Amino acid sequence: MKKSRTTITDIARELNISPSTVSRALNNHPAISTKTRELVIGLARKRNYQPNLLALNLLRKRTNTIGVIVPEITSHFFSSVISGIQDLLNPIGVNMIIGQSNESYEEEKSLVQTFSSIRVDGFLISPSSETKNFDHLDVLTQNNIPLVIFDRDCEGIDVDKVFVDEYNGAFQAVEYLIKSGCKRIAHIAGPPSLSTARHRLRAYRDAHRLHQLPVNEAYVVESVGFAPEHGIDPAKQLLALPQRPDAIFAINDGVAIGTMYVIKEAGITIPDDISVIGFDDDPYSCYFRPSLSTVWQPTYEMGMLSARILMKRINSNNDLSKLKVEQLFPELIVRGSSR
Repeated sequence: MKKSRTTITDIARELNISPSTVSRALNNHPAISTKTRELVIGLARKRNYQPNLLALNLLRKRTNTIGVIVPEITSHFFSSVISGIQDLLNPIGVNMIIGQSNESYEEEKSLVQTFSSIRVDGFLISPSSETKNFDHLDVLTQNNIPLVIFDRDCEGIDVDKVFVDEYNGAFQAVEYLIKSGCKRIAHIAGPPSLSTARHRLRAYRDAHRLHQLPVNEAYVVESVGFAPEHGIDPAKQLLALPQRPDAIFAINDGVAIGTMYVIKEAGITIPDDISVIGFDDDPYSCYFRPSLSTVWQPTYEMGMLSARILMKRINSNNDLSKLKVEQLFPELIVRGSSR
């Protein structure tokens, strides 16, 4: 039969003392004699006693655990963010529970409820592409649970937020294409519900306007996701136009890779015939031929900064008098896929 875990009650019963005396002895309380303390600690070691940290932390009104909710964890983008969060939390003894919403509003709402029920000290959340109703996040603020939104904005919610300047990064990419001589620049956009997609599309239009280059609306198409397969149909749609584009700026590297596949299959040369630029600088981007031009984002730094802000909020009893909205800056990386 499997042996059960030793508890404070077990130690108290064997030594014929009260559980409260055992607890005080284990916590080095001055009211407990040296002899009793040594007996308790000796037996605890012999029985391999492990304290119930969850119960102890709940008594202290802290679990030393935060909830992290992201749309998905397999991409380099979010895995890098999570690494930054972990590297900030580990040295200070704080744990994290990670939930993946799979770009689903219902799953995100369920994760918030589940993590709240186990009393996490605060939340770091990057909203799903389906999240348009923020009631589940309002509940957190109403209950004084610290929350930091990162990467994707939830407009109208007054909490700490950490973003990358998506507009700036996209503007760099499109302006580079214009200055390299491209005249028919297409954009494979993301879901319009996402603030990141809206910022990149606005930058695409503004770069054209600044350089007095008209936007052909036929060159703006939408992808339904962010993986390479989500670049296939939009790229085919663009190549089928009477006058195909001479450059494509994709919502992210995954979609850009799918786009490059379609272009190559059509016998079109990259970048001589069509330049391609992605967004995110996934590690695999530089290994394609030609290597992918892209916009680098400081994802690791975003994770660390988000976690640092959240911990300050938790340790200040969630004083909301000075909310932070931080922006990190991206950088265009020019490789072989663009002129």
